[in-house]
Amino acid sequence: MHEQIYVNLPVKDLPRSIEFFTRLGYSFDERFTNENATCMIVGRNMAVMLLAEPFFKVFIGEKAISDAHASAEVLVCLSCASREEVDTLVAKAQEAGGRIPRPPQDHGFMYGHAFEDLDGHIWELMHMAHLSEQPPPAAA
Repeated sequence: MHEQIYVNLPVKDLPRSIEFFTRLGYSFDERFTNENATCMIVGRNMAVMLLAEPFFKVFIGEKAISDAHASAEVLVCLSCASREEVDTLVAKAQEAGGRIPRPPQDHGFMYGHAFEDLDGHIWELMHMAHLSEQPPPAAA
């Protein structure tokens, strides 16, 4: 049905946010980058538009911009190829000034961890074991 997704997030300081996510290893599409916005590539056909708050306001009309440090409106969840990739990204985020909101969660078939970016947006990272990696169900 849909071929691409663009998540739009408001940021207080666009250059600082670009620096933060660059340190995590993300790249940006320069065709959609100026003083108001940038297009961060997070995967095949997946992008996050980081929009300076005044520019973000253009799209939301009279609504207020949520303070993501005080409340949550969205969780961005990205799949990772391995548990190690999850942990590496969380560590890089913390080193770049992000906050770790909780310990990792290991559900056996799924491993997840999270970080908050500089604006307080929560980024969930998870690795799902393939069926072939999962132990067989216990006999009833």
